[in-house]
Amino acid sequence: MPFELYPAFSVPFAQDVLPNHQAINAELKALLLAREAQGSRYANPNPSLALQQGVFESEFVLFSWPETSVQLLRQFCWNTLGRAIQELNGYSAAEMARLQIFSHTWYHITRHGGFTITHTHPMASWSGVYCVDPGETPEDRPESGVLRFHNPHYYSNQFVDPGNQRLQTPFHHGTWNIRFSPGQLILFPSWLPHEVLPFYGRDERITIAFNCWFSMKDAA
Repeated sequence: MPFELYPAFSVPFAQDVLPNHQAINAELKALLLAREAQGSRYANPNPSLALQQGVFESEFVLFSWPETSVQLLRQFCWNTLGRAIQELNGYSAAEMARLQIFSHTWYHITRHGGFTITHTHPMASWSGVYCVDPGETPEDRPESGVLRFHNPHYYSNQFVDPGNQRLQTPFHHGTWNIRFSPGQLILFPSWLPHEVLPFYGRDERITIAFNCWFSMKDAA
């Protein structure tokens, strides 16, 4: 066999951009800020993570809201997620028609100094984050509000020396950063550790997130 480098194990990600996101995001931003202003009525009553100062987290039923902008985003997210699941699992159209989706969906509004600690999403298989507004990125804070994923190899008991300490993507041991653009959707396995770095903009960073798990109709 000739010499070859290949990834025997890898972590699947997917991304897409919502068409006409400018108009939809403007409606979403106004709606989410208005709901935040109502305080506890729409806030998550039992956050699984300790919320940091400057972070608002909603209850987990966002995609049940009837507003057109919310339902357009829901359709886009589920279509993109379905496409990723079908391609990664090799499902037929008939199998996809039997696939049932269950979810929690919520939003975060993050202001100056707010962040989210490293965590995973147990009891879900796929998670996603959609960017309504990434907020300002100060010139002296280039990592402000970055969504950072941690390579699971980092947590293995590995020996690091000059033979492996500078491995390039996708073999590297480090992190994978997402600097969001408006309308961008990122999908990733729910078990993957991730965090949001402190946000230093003078405005708001607004994102919508979801966890999903699935079953097959009429499964034996």
